[in-house]
Amino acid sequence: MKFIPEPLWTDWLIFALLAAALALVWVIRRQEHLLAPWRRVAQRPMAAGAALVLGTFVVIGLFDSLHYRERLPESPADRPQYSVEVLSVFDALVRDLRTQQEKTYSAPLAMQLYAKEFIERDNGTVRDYPRLRYGGAHLARADERLPDIAWRSLTGLTWGLVASLFLLGLLACWQSRRMHTSLGTWLGNWGGGRLDWPGRTVVFIVSLILVVSCVLVQLASGYHVFGTDKVGQDVLYISLKSIRTGLVIGTLTTLVTLPLAIGLGIAAGYFRGWVDDVIQYVYTVLNSIPGVLLIAAAVLIVQVYIESNPERFDTAAVRADIRLLALCLIMGVTSWTGLARLLRGESLKLRTLDYVEAARAFGVSHARIISRHILPNVFHLVLIAIVLDFSGLVLAEAVLSYVGVGVDPATYSWGNMINGARLELAREPVVWWQLGAAFAFMFALVLAANLFADGVRDAFDPRLEGRR
Repeated sequence: MKFIPEPLWTDWLIFALLAAALALVWVIRRQEHLLAPWRRVAQRPMAAGAALVLGTFVVIGLFDSLHYRERLPESPADRPQYSVEVLSVFDALVRDLRTQQEKTYSAPLAMQLYAKEFIERDNGTVRDYPRLRYGGAHLARADERLPDIAWRSLTGLTWGLVASLFLLGLLACWQSRRMHTSLGTWLGNWGGGRLDWPGRTVVFIVSLILVVSCVLVQLASGYHVFGTDKVGQDVLYISLKSIRTGLVIGTLTTLVTLPLAIGLGIAAGYFRGWVDDVIQYVYTVLNSIPGVLLIAAAVLIVQVYIESNPERFDTAAVRADIRLLALCLIMGVTSWTGLARLLRGESLKLRTLDYVEAARAFGVSHARIISRHILPNVFHLVLIAIVLDFSGLVLAEAVLSYVGVGVDPATYSWGNMINGARLELAREPVVWWQLGAAFAFMFALVLAANLFADGVRDAFDPRLEGRR
């Protein structure tokens, strides 16, 4: 085989979470009372557009979670040996971005290094900006760069618009046939916003994603779109690889948070008495400990364990993945208290309702009452809290990596990019593009998550729906 699969711990958890999400979608589609609020989410233009942007990030993260190791070309056929470098399917798709590495810094869309060096020329040694090995290497003169960039951008824009029109045509044909109307009638309803779903918003966001993707592909084939970092690596590649880290932090941390918050929060509100006192004491003590110190201590313990047992972690990717998983665990342990307090207050109110009192009077077990009467009535709060906390967890990773207690330094993450840009902003001339790229990608993900969270909150909150 030319490669062997090398699944990491976070890979297994990501795809397990994906399987659980697909199973939940299947269940929701079969229950009308569960499907109705999600229909309201899909009918909100901002929520639908944000979901498409989030879906794009998720697809990139999933491709980056299929890891493998390549076979060494000189290894014998009967005893194949494989590289210690762990790659992903996403790395294979963007191989040129990964392998076309320069000497050091270069500005976005540049064809020369960012700093002057001594260069040997026919007229002697001069101090000038050296040409890049890959960025703009197809150009003979510097004055050809701007027309070439404009042409590539126009080509990418054209391909993106053509792909958008093609998809719009397929959508129009499918919808008109499904609704038994003419193609012109459906296009008129779509243009006038008279559909029962935000068709114009969906088409606009899909077109925007296609146009931006095509323009980036065209420019990246000849330049470093966002420049290069200190070791000459493409910043666009680093930014795209960091998407997986942000998604892992935002989703896997939730897997740790939910059981603690739901179990302890509902138990405190339903049973009251000494159970409530103990649980309140636990999360009050936990809130009294500075979260950054607790996370730093846990990360250092994991780091010491990894260094003390190198035989258990044979590659750098495995070591970095264990540290990322440990960070998710400790962040989950320290971030469940807010949701637990919210569920405790709601459970205190629900346990006094007539149908809960009647169930207890008839001898129904506590477990059945909680599962049939309490949990379904607080599930909307859990769902809203999950979506709202996602963006906070992504930002928390950036802050923790900035202070040095986040993910492994070898892991691609926006926090590490911001941490690395801290010293770059102090040099002359200023290297700003690494910080700008991290900010742009993080802003897009967090903004999409917040807009989607607003749509979910409005759809699942019956009081807001009643006012409308």
